[in-house]
Amino acid sequence: MKRLCTAALAVLIAAPAIAEEVNVYSYRQPELIEPLMTAFTEETGVDVNLVYLNTGMIERLKAEGTRSPADLVFTVDISRLAAVVDADLTQPVSSEMLDKNVPDALHDPAGHWHALTTRARIVYASKERVSDGEVTTYEDLADEKWKGRICTRSGTHAYMVALTSAMIHHHGEAYAKEWLEGVKANLARKPQGNDRAQVKAIWAGECDISIGNTYYMGLMLKDEEQKEWADSVRIVFPTFEDGGTHVNVSGFAMTANAPNKEAAMKLVDFLASPRGQEIYAEDNNEYPIAPGTSPSELVASWGSFTPDDANLADLAALRPVALRLTEEVDYDG
Repeated sequence: MKRLCTAALAVLIAAPAIAEEVNVYSYRQPELIEPLMTAFTEETGVDVNLVYLNTGMIERLKAEGTRSPADLVFTVDISRLAAVVDADLTQPVSSEMLDKNVPDALHDPAGHWHALTTRARIVYASKERVSDGEVTTYEDLADEKWKGRICTRSGTHAYMVALTSAMIHHHGEAYAKEWLEGVKANLARKPQGNDRAQVKAIWAGECDISIGNTYYMGLMLKDEEQKEWADSVRIVFPTFEDGGTHVNVSGFAMTANAPNKEAAMKLVDFLASPRGQEIYAEDNNEYPIAPGTSPSELVASWGSFTPDDANLADLAALRPVALRLTEEVDYDG
């Protein structure tokens, strides 16, 4: 018996330790978050296995069920975060770091999703054809003075739906529908492409203003071809008439059956920490959320704004109504 115990102990001592790992399903493009994952692994020794998905995250998680290897889902836009939660694919989490560094308005009330950064939904305006002060509010985009001068992506895209949801929040369904009809009447072309494609259209003279997220300016400035597009516009921070500038988030949710929950919590705590927020700010051109952290020098150069105080969970709940109104006015038609 003594010899058996000694042999067993020798085997345990000789066996290599099982490395910690975290499995992430992400709608965020790899180049945007890999620097964060690399820094996390260097600091903690925990490996991150990143699976980039263009579409179908909810369907994949449902198909995998309790066998899913995913611990965390990363995505952008409150409606996408809420959709994963509404599909009953997540679990609530909390920690001292999250409670300390993520403002209350950027948490799911039940703890199923948490924001990690914010971005403003702004107007890109032609430096040549739009004067300072000509764009002031989101409501103003429906004014006839912009007829044939606006470019946007599809009205059913999550970013546009979130803005429409915010318009409903501030003014009600009837006003929001009228606003959508007004913006559609002012379009210079059929909605198409991503936010950068709209800036390219301004550069090409197809329209004078477009709606987009702030961080795309940073991405364009880093691209040799797209820098010329970026240099042709300036960023304007509109507000709602009774509010501030519309903001949205990037964030995460813990999957319902996360097999590596402890390691996954280490990752989200790192991302919410001052160090993680600093990397987010420098590499992603987004606004950090942790108290005491600042945007990058480039992002700060675009100007300051007052974020709208609409609760993001409330906007997520208005998503079905926003989609219905968008389809009723045939915005993309």
